[in-house]
Amino acid sequence: MNQPAEVLTFGRSGVDIYPLQVDVGLEDVTTFGKFLGGTTANVAVAAARLGRRAAIITGVGDDPFGRYVRRELRRLGVDDRHVVTSAEYPTPVTFCEIFPPDDFPLYFYRKPTAPDLQVKPSDLDTGAIAAAGLLWLSVSGLSEQPSRSAHHEALAARGGRETVLDLDYRPMFWPDAETAGAEVREVLGQVTVAVGNREECEIATGESDPERAADALLATGVRLAVVKQGPKGVLAKTRDERVVSPPLLVKPYNGLGAGDSFGGSLAHGLLAGWPLDKTLARANAAGAIVASRLECSTAMPTAEEIDTLLAGGDPNAKRETQE
Repeated sequence: MNQPAEVLTFGRSGVDIYPLQVDVGLEDVTTFGKFLGGTTANVAVAAARLGRRAAIITGVGDDPFGRYVRRELRRLGVDDRHVVTSAEYPTPVTFCEIFPPDDFPLYFYRKPTAPDLQVKPSDLDTGAIAAAGLLWLSVSGLSEQPSRSAHHEALAARGGRETVLDLDYRPMFWPDAETAGAEVREVLGQVTVAVGNREECEIATGESDPERAADALLATGVRLAVVKQGPKGVLAKTRDERVVSPPLLVKPYNGLGAGDSFGGSLAHGLLAGWPLDKTLARANAAGAIVASRLECSTAMPTAEEIDTLLAGGDPNAKRETQE
């Protein structure tokens, strides 16, 4: 990939070990599937599936799982040249339990730290960061040094170009919500788009009401605030536009990864210059499709599958039956 990335993500990657049995606790699961995982890896794959040149800045261990992550990134169309290999820390793995329709506990194995949180400013190619069409960051990368400094370095390289901050708040990565909120607020003025659910927006702004949270995000200087409201759909606001995109009804299988699929499609729409209502509708559809599938990265939909769902069809009709 010699051209600059259209979508460059920076943050978590790892291996998802997901049960192949539904409504069964991990203590009783006997069969698992192995998949590329990590929110920013998933966003990059989602963008690549929609035809974008995608790349990722992340870290992996010098171990078989690290080799697997790099191989899967390449196989799924994501440039891995900015992946840093750690000789000290292993590639993280994540387990989940699947209790449809809405209970999907996650178990992160990232102690004492993970390679993606050990990416240093000196590891960055600031020229590639500056040249990317869109940079996508997750606030988890602000939770620990040296990753925090590397994220600030990446933001400084952007010079105001399209940069999305995923307010992906994971309490297990932070000492407390107050610390997370302070770190997030420090960078909000340097991004153009902020995306999060109601809890994440409250961590960032102190506002629990979606309208007020969106307004508070806009007040920090972001151009677009996106607040996910679950069954009430998605609220998006700019300084002169307000759009609510209703949810799409699908039979849920595993809700994990739906937000990452939403993110990859959102990035695609922003780069395409689509109207906000079209961008949100397609991002909603992308998220719904992944919620109807087991895995995350390899579940990311194509544009044709999004078209199918929006037209009232079944985007999973041609997929292998899920057990």
